[in-house]
Amino acid sequence: MVCAHCLNACSAAVRRPVHDITATFLLSSRQAGFSRRVILNQPEHNHSTILLVDDNPTNLQLLFGTLKGLGHKLLVAKSGEDALKVAQWAQPDLILLDILMSGMDGFETCERLKADPQTQSIAVVFLSALDDTDDKIKGLSMGAVDYIAKPFQAEEVIARVETHLTIARLRNELAERNRQLESANQPILDAVGDGIYGLDREGNISFANPAAMQLTGYPKEALIGHSIHELHLYARWDGTPYHFIETGVYQTLKQGVAKQSDSDVFWRHAGDHFAVSWTCTPIMRGGNVQGAVLAFRDITQRKRQEHQLREALAEVETLRDRLQAENAYLQAEVKTEGRFDSIVGESAALRAVLEQIEQVAPTNSSVLITGESGTGKEAMARAIHDLSPRRDRPLIKVNCGAITPTLIESELFGHEKGAFTGASRQRQGHFELADGGTIFLDEVGELPLDAQVKLLRVLQEQEISRLGSERAIQVDVRLIAATNRDLVEMVEAGSFRMDLFYRLNVFPLNVPPLRDRRDDIPLLVTKFLADQGRAQGRTFSRISEDGMQLLMEYRWPGNIRELQNVIERSAILARDKVVPIARHLVYSGIAAGLEPARDVTPQTDETQQVFVSLASNEAGYIRRVLEHTGWTIAGKGGAAEILDLPASTLRSRMKKLGIERLG
Repeated sequence: MVCAHCLNACSAAVRRPVHDITATFLLSSRQAGFSRRVILNQPEHNHSTILLVDDNPTNLQLLFGTLKGLGHKLLVAKSGEDALKVAQWAQPDLILLDILMSGMDGFETCERLKADPQTQSIAVVFLSALDDTDDKIKGLSMGAVDYIAKPFQAEEVIARVETHLTIARLRNELAERNRQLESANQPILDAVGDGIYGLDREGNISFANPAAMQLTGYPKEALIGHSIHELHLYARWDGTPYHFIETGVYQTLKQGVAKQSDSDVFWRHAGDHFAVSWTCTPIMRGGNVQGAVLAFRDITQRKRQEHQLREALAEVETLRDRLQAENAYLQAEVKTEGRFDSIVGESAALRAVLEQIEQVAPTNSSVLITGESGTGKEAMARAIHDLSPRRDRPLIKVNCGAITPTLIESELFGHEKGAFTGASRQRQGHFELADGGTIFLDEVGELPLDAQVKLLRVLQEQEISRLGSERAIQVDVRLIAATNRDLVEMVEAGSFRMDLFYRLNVFPLNVPPLRDRRDDIPLLVTKFLADQGRAQGRTFSRISEDGMQLLMEYRWPGNIRELQNVIERSAILARDKVVPIARHLVYSGIAAGLEPARDVTPQTDETQQVFVSLASNEAGYIRRVLEHTGWTIAGKGGAAEILDLPASTLRSRMKKLGIERLG
């Protein structure tokens, strides 16, 4: 909470013109027993400077109170014009800029900041009540680095501010290191000096200065009259030869056009080589090439330093990518207040699950969430994470079924540059990004066996190794897995490791299907109908009575996801505030196959009737049931339960009838 004295001081400051703001802020609180004086024209070491721009004093007070405890220097401006002046004078590291301001708005202010060489490198983050995608695109296209919608949460603003200040600091450190390396390189170049060759029209050396002899190791008599191509330019750095006509020196002599290069090597008298930067200028007489002057210098040290710079840049890029990836996961979804806001329902079956979540959430135990497709397993995982001590770290969600088998290891554990074809840069995996937080592996039953082995090792040893690297990286990750498959059956069939199953199944959590919590259907319908009203810009009051009865009687094989789709389709077709539910919209797709069969065989002529064998008829019916259950054989809601057969008997029938899942 921001104390009253601080807010009053800030309020008084933001009411002054910009030239008064650049003097002094005195923030004090007798109740807290401290006072602090910030002299804005004297920089504080090891702190960043942030400029807050808003024409609303209340917003400035809120921003100032949110950021003042971070140890950064805070400047304020009440208009775009004032912001331009303060930015030129103070050169802040970050500007938080409101869009809707009287006079010069935020877009114009940002455009003018980016057009000024003195301020164009300052990171700008827009703050606005406008949450339209076009406004975001417009702001980012003008050079802003981020966009925060109002009303904002203090935690979100702090997280984004610290992220962008970290990136700015790393960029400045890299620039300073580059300047230091260039400064160290210049005396080396000056001390060595440039080699100078005079060349005739055939490329033979007619003149060599002392620096050229020193650089190449050749005595003067071994240079004069000999071809530069035969002495220095006969091979590339790896020793592979190339013809002299490929060189820029030859092109200068034949075309009379100056050439230069810093990608060649010169071979020395001793048989070794050095990286060289050269410039070849033709000597013209009467429009004809008479020869050329070749100036060259040893750039081995510069190449080495460039390599070091590239490595340093790669390291900074890696850190930046991780920061941005974590920021994306942390900020993509603004958390709402409450414990189970994303879970709708009051049925006894759902309350039992939520009670289990409250029990397991504070622990670090692995959780295995099972249930049919569309029951809301991901929402349960989010609730566990939000109630855990890891709530301030990211929840990384991975759909194991959506990753190709060849990329699973790279996606989960990361890879080094060059680890495989197309790996042009180092990349952190999902486990590394989830360090300190939670990783949610959805459809874990789809993992191939080799990936299961590596996952088991991570759970046992709490460390990973990127693909292409043997270095172990310690990680602190809580695992939540989910599946709609019968893992016990998969273990028995040999397609899922038993040891991994027991690692995952520390705390099993079964999400009931919608048909077992029908009391929640009206609440879910109300929520989905409100969502559609906002999405379509319309107002819906309720579902028709016969429509609600239809929804309550249906079995919902697709669970909550299917119900959501039915409400969306019905809302699109609705003509007034009361939304009717057409029977064909509910009983469609898989569900249509569950309705009583109708005799549609033409009876006009016995010769037109098609008869099939009993085995074919049985195979067709079993296949329809399997497709309805998503090819789940055993377990609750599986095909064996519907057909009232033991799972082993059903598998035997399938094998005998040749029933296999396609695709």
